[in-house]
Amino acid sequence: TRIRALMESGAESIGKEVKVAGWTRTVRVQGGGSFCFVEISDGSTFSTLQCVVDGALENFEDLKRFGVGASVMFYGTVVESPAKGQAIELSVKIPEKHRVILFGGAEQKEYPLAKKRHTLEHLRSVAHLRPRTNAIGAVTRVRNALAFATHQYFQSRGFLYIHTPLITTSDCEGAGEMFQVTTVLPGTKEKTDKIQVTKEGRVDYHKDFFKTPSFLTVSGQLSVESYCNSMSDVYTFGPTFRAEDSHTSRHLAEFWMIEPELAFSDLYDDMTCAEEYLKYCIQYVMDNCADDLEFFNDRIEKGLIDRLKNILDNDFRRVSYTEAVDILKEDIASKKVTFEFPVDWGTDLSSEHERYLAEKKFGGPIVVYNYPKEIKSFYMRLNDDNKTVAAMDILVPRIGEVVGGSQREERLDVLDARITESGLEPESYWWYRD
Repeated sequence: TRIRALMESGAESIGKEVKVAGWTRTVRVQGGGSFCFVEISDGSTFSTLQCVVDGALENFEDLKRFGVGASVMFYGTVVESPAKGQAIELSVKIPEKHRVILFGGAEQKEYPLAKKRHTLEHLRSVAHLRPRTNAIGAVTRVRNALAFATHQYFQSRGFLYIHTPLITTSDCEGAGEMFQVTTVLPGTKEKTDKIQVTKEGRVDYHKDFFKTPSFLTVSGQLSVESYCNSMSDVYTFGPTFRAEDSHTSRHLAEFWMIEPELAFSDLYDDMTCAEEYLKYCIQYVMDNCADDLEFFNDRIEKGLIDRLKNILDNDFRRVSYTEAVDILKEDIASKKVTFEFPVDWGTDLSSEHERYLAEKKFGGPIVVYNYPKEIKSFYMRLNDDNKTVAAMDILVPRIGEVVGGSQREERLDVLDARITESGLEPESYWWYRD
């Protein structure tokens, strides 16, 4: 029985014989060593279950010795708990029908997760154990809930889930910051002179596995668009990779990205879908991970739950990029704010600009749309002003951008011109242009 199921059933489970397994958080010996309180977690919920174990049971002495971090299974009876803050506990006291099974112990002097608050830096040094902590356990459950909500949202609206290639020859973003996948490099113990090159001195990719330069994908978008042109509404949800040499919290080498494609839709449909999706996921997490969010709100970031409610309770204001730049420049001119990075029409908004708009000017989520074409990808539809494209970003307080999207360019001549302007070869995208 999972601890979450026991906690949710509450008083209804009292009197039932159950089997519970997990990892010990605390072991407190009482009554001169005649019994102990064991706090056990199985990862299914933020809550732990208190087990009262009698000293007459087999493996009791080993349980005391190994203490925190032991892998155990208890057979016991659910009883009403006299302790404050918990409705039930597990009584493991009768040798004839209750059992303690110890799968593995942890020497207390060597176990790195003592019952105290650990820094994230320390947890990185014991990454194989960090899911046992409150913080990483809560992150894992919330991430799981968000992934489930993602599929539920799109599936319930008729979208098809498409698996797109992880290895590709296309640079979807046009930035060239991609991890290369190749077999032509020598092994770690081989000399570099084994690399085969052409007469011009370049790497001979005809000798490579795929016979052409290949990379880990930065986005499944271009591939999933092909399915959109046959299957209507589709989405891909999987890992993407970016080789940006940046070490900020907003840049990851590997992350999972949700990329829906809506057939026969425009930018306004895109904005509506993105807002609905974001709210759906937040509501799902608030409904299913309340304890985890309370932990984040108390220990990680004060005011988190109120900010999430603010997103749910308000329509997202829609502001054009030009309006956003005018607002920022007006506040700079009136000395209301100063920024590290300059604000000029034609440059991308930095995180400090995005947060100022969402936090100070509008006090909630906003959608900025119609960006200059020079700072956006070639596939975004060129607007009639020939200066901006039908692209949008959702900005929220304390973060900045959380969602980006656009209407795609369907006019082949305009698309070819945009590909060329971006420094790419139209022939490389023959399938996308077909």
